[in-house]
Amino acid sequence: MFEDTSVISGMSGHVRIIVACAIIIAAYLIDFLCCRLLVPLMRRIALRTSYNWDNYLTNGNVLHNVFHLIPPVTFQVALPLLFPGQSQWTDLLSKAFTVYIIVVSCRLVCEFITSLYGISNESKVLKNKPMKGVYQMLKVIVIGICVILTVGVLIEKDFTTLIAGLGASAAVLMLVFKDTILGLVAGVQLSAHDMLRPGDWIMLEKYDVDGIVEEVTLNTVKVRNWDKTITTVPPYVLVSDSFKNWRGMRESGGRRVARSLRIDMNSIRFCTEEELKGFSSEKWAEGMVLAGDIVNLKLFRTAVEYYLRTLSGINSGLMLMVRQLEPTSEGLPLQLYFFTEEKDWVPYERMASDVIEHVIASLPRFGLRVFQKPSGMDVQSVKR
Repeated sequence: MFEDTSVISGMSGHVRIIVACAIIIAAYLIDFLCCRLLVPLMRRIALRTSYNWDNYLTNGNVLHNVFHLIPPVTFQVALPLLFPGQSQWTDLLSKAFTVYIIVVSCRLVCEFITSLYGISNESKVLKNKPMKGVYQMLKVIVIGICVILTVGVLIEKDFTTLIAGLGASAAVLMLVFKDTILGLVAGVQLSAHDMLRPGDWIMLEKYDVDGIVEEVTLNTVKVRNWDKTITTVPPYVLVSDSFKNWRGMRESGGRRVARSLRIDMNSIRFCTEEELKGFSSEKWAEGMVLAGDIVNLKLFRTAVEYYLRTLSGINSGLMLMVRQLEPTSEGLPLQLYFFTEEKDWVPYERMASDVIEHVIASLPRFGLRVFQKPSGMDVQSVKR
């Protein structure tokens, strides 16, 4: 278009300005038509394909920023041909359009990174990874490079010279961007070791965190607690301090219940013959020899274990036992240790409560009592 320089050199100053304005108008008109006509067409084509990644590239501002590069690039190429020779105005216009190209290119790359984040969320491999902080750091790096390039264009310094100058002030930069750098390193560690994912239930007692992870960014981890409050902690805290992640429980075959009843040791005794005859017809006593000195607590443990193994909603394939703990002045602790198939909080608590209530109600059949400290009502009944 601009190969015949003799024609351009023969133009007067006013004609060159008119041609320059015409080129700018034509370039912006092409940009406008591409954004209004070509972009919607490409979006329709992307929606009809069987892939999802092209939807993210066409639905965002990636294509808009691509076409926004047409005007500054066109005039940057045409400027030395329309206005040959060095002058204050041509240098100023050249710098302005160069900065314009850098800014639009920066926006283009940042929008492309945003599209990559959306694409990674659709990936089975990266869907549950805390990748948002990594993409945010990439944007910070891109913006930093664009700022350095812009400053270099304005003060007419080479890119490598500015980088060398920044190396001398690395200590100041590390102090300013300390949280960002720590957040980036922590985010990489959390992602590489699969320590945290959005949707995980975590507990961090030091910071009173107990809830679901909603978002993992470069500088913060956003957690919605069970009381509906929101707590934000820096990512490096989760690397430097210990925290509990309940994801392993959700991915396993059940959720553990470990609850104890304190048996009154005065109620532990040998069973009578009548009691043994009555127990012999129970299913849990099949195969047992009910004769001689048999302790009622032993039969109770056997009955409770049989009840747990046959109860629907309990995973009997995992650890299941009824055991005694160390006796105390408040009785003999009898612990029920089993796993429920229900892992959500409400159904889990409901099943655990049903089991404990059934066990407590079964104690009198074996002549056992739960240890309970005397209350005011107990003292009044003794007086009466």
